[in-house]
Amino acid sequence: MNFIFLILEILSAFLFLIFTILYFLLRKLMNKSTEGFFAKSGFFKTPADFKEKTIMFHGVSVGEVIALENLIKLARETFKDYKILITTGTKTGQDIAKKKYAGVADFVTYFPFDLPVCDKLFFKKIKPDIILMAETELWPFFAYYAKKNNVPLLLINGRISDDSFKTYKYFGWFFKHIFNCYDGIFTQSREDMEKMIKIGAPAGKTEVMKNLKFDIQKNTTPLDFKKGEEKILIAGSTHKGEDEIVLKTFCALKKEFKDLKLIIAPRHLTRTDSVSNLIKQTGFKYGFRSKKEDFSENDVILLDTLGELSRMYSVADIAFIGGSFNNTGGHNPLEATIYSKPVVSGPSVKNFKDIYWLLSRSDAAKVVKTQEELEGHIRKLLSDASFYSKASSDSTEIFESQKGAKDFVISKMKTILK
Repeated sequence: MNFIFLILEILSAFLFLIFTILYFLLRKLMNKSTEGFFAKSGFFKTPADFKEKTIMFHGVSVGEVIALENLIKLARETFKDYKILITTGTKTGQDIAKKKYAGVADFVTYFPFDLPVCDKLFFKKIKPDIILMAETELWPFFAYYAKKNNVPLLLINGRISDDSFKTYKYFGWFFKHIFNCYDGIFTQSREDMEKMIKIGAPAGKTEVMKNLKFDIQKNTTPLDFKKGEEKILIAGSTHKGEDEIVLKTFCALKKEFKDLKLIIAPRHLTRTDSVSNLIKQTGFKYGFRSKKEDFSENDVILLDTLGELSRMYSVADIAFIGGSFNNTGGHNPLEATIYSKPVVSGPSVKNFKDIYWLLSRSDAAKVVKTQEELEGHIRKLLSDASFYSKASSDSTEIFESQKGAKDFVISKMKTILK
């Protein structure tokens, strides 16, 4: 195995040189950015004091970076003597990590290209005391060099989709070698654990840890907002183009359900004026949360304040999660699920695909493709009391069943970082 990697090291160095030349020529011709290329190649500058006692977390993109938040913050509190390094694989992930972990992480950079020459440079500059890779990040050369450098490597929050499993199982002989480089493989569910074992993960190293994204707490800050007997639909974190879909749905349903009310919360408050103009065009009476207006005289409330959306889910009956009828990739449905509210979303949910996979297996959440499907599902929740009750109880049951993941990981880290 070592001889094979030696040959691959020499070959990869030659191929990487050719790739680098072609890459820069093509990017220049296309007038596209080369940001992150050198960092991924292993050419990055580390802080002067970044030599020892380091914990490395890797989340490839936005969804994984967000999922790690509570774990990283708990690790910061638990292992005070250690530096925190965060790596990502995408620019969007890098941007989110730098913004979200300012003051928490000591260093944020890109994960190396998984080539021997790049991985060797990475480990020459940084030798973490432990590496935690979020979800299904199986990089063979990186795993090999982690083991070669005696760095404990953990796969956390692991999952494998049904489609990926169909492909992976044909290469079990290959993945078996990769998994042998890991010190622990910790999955979101028993099904994920069984899949991992079937594609080569050692049974003795593979355990269920549940899902990190469920380790959130209800916002218990009192909310000054009157709620009567009306049914409230909330549209949280809407983006351009989605407000029209929500308002069209609301107009149609309002004809059948006279007591239906709407809270609409644009993701970006810079869109407040444009959203209020759209609401005005419907003819419904509407008010602004910033003016402390409620449903006593209004059918629609525009949530134009910062930091209140998560609490506002508690007064709603049904939640539409925005960023899902465009290419944004969706926003976190758990902010509503934690209050036992049924969730409905458009088709773009890649940032929280694992969450929707869990929720939509029951009636807790529904991913729809069109405005018509959105309208139909909300209509069913409003008209079928038993269906609504089951959707709410499913939300509670799934949420409670997934708690405890971050404490599981911290306990594993304690056995290594003695």
